[in-house]
Amino acid sequence: MSHTPPAAGAEPAAVAGPAAAGRAAPGVAAIDIRGLHKSFGDNKVLRGIDLTINAGEVVCVIGPSGSGKSTLLRTVNLLEEPTGGSIRIEGVDIMDPEIDLDRIRTRIGMVFQSFNLFPHLSVLGNLTIAQRRVLGRSKEESTSVAHAMLERVGLVDKADAYPAHLSGGQQQRVAIARALSMNPDMMLFDEPTSALDPELVGEVLAVMRDLATSGMTMMVVTHEMPFAQEVGDRLIFMDGGVIVEQGDPRQVLTDPQQPRTRSFLSKVL
Repeated sequence: MSHTPPAAGAEPAAVAGPAAAGRAAPGVAAIDIRGLHKSFGDNKVLRGIDLTINAGEVVCVIGPSGSGKSTLLRTVNLLEEPTGGSIRIEGVDIMDPEIDLDRIRTRIGMVFQSFNLFPHLSVLGNLTIAQRRVLGRSKEESTSVAHAMLERVGLVDKADAYPAHLSGGQQQRVAIARALSMNPDMMLFDEPTSALDPELVGEVLAVMRDLATSGMTMMVVTHEMPFAQEVGDRLIFMDGGVIVEQGDPRQVLTDPQQPRTRSFLSKVL
């Protein structure tokens, strides 16, 4: 599925999307990873990953537990520090000790498996706190952006609710809205539906599908094969800390070229 990012300046500041970026020179990759290694003691989790993700591209990552896919995702904003290799975000080497990493991280929205909402804050509070403390937005501006993002995920009526009073699917949609409130250039999703009851998965995937259609650059670690096939521009299969196979999702899922990919898919499809 091909996505065309909106033209620069086509969206107001309250709506997140690639048009909000304007930071990378034309032709510069959104994410460029070269020779990436990550070890935890003697355990080599990533073994020389090379990966380029272009602006507006939706890349889905699949693989067995322990294959390194979540670690790969978490290195993109240095939640996990690589053992070796390089990572560039919109042309900026984020492993450069002189770089303002916090500023780079504002370009990268991340949604975790476990929601990570502040339980003592209302939904509105969860969406405004980082806007005000990190971006320096006023109370009025941050509230306006928060309401716009809640409307986007279909939860504007839950602004005053607390996380404990929401379903898992609603909490995950709030987490997505919170990330979008920072007006990121790209979104990382680390198995965003795996902690949800099956009947709640669809509402979260619908929001992600809308984001993809709008042209948001996305990297998604997922077990949702139909979503990857429908929405992804590229599907990556990882195992043993390496990229075993990648390509058009429909081709990889229906006619995988590598025996390890075929073996994995035979068990999950």
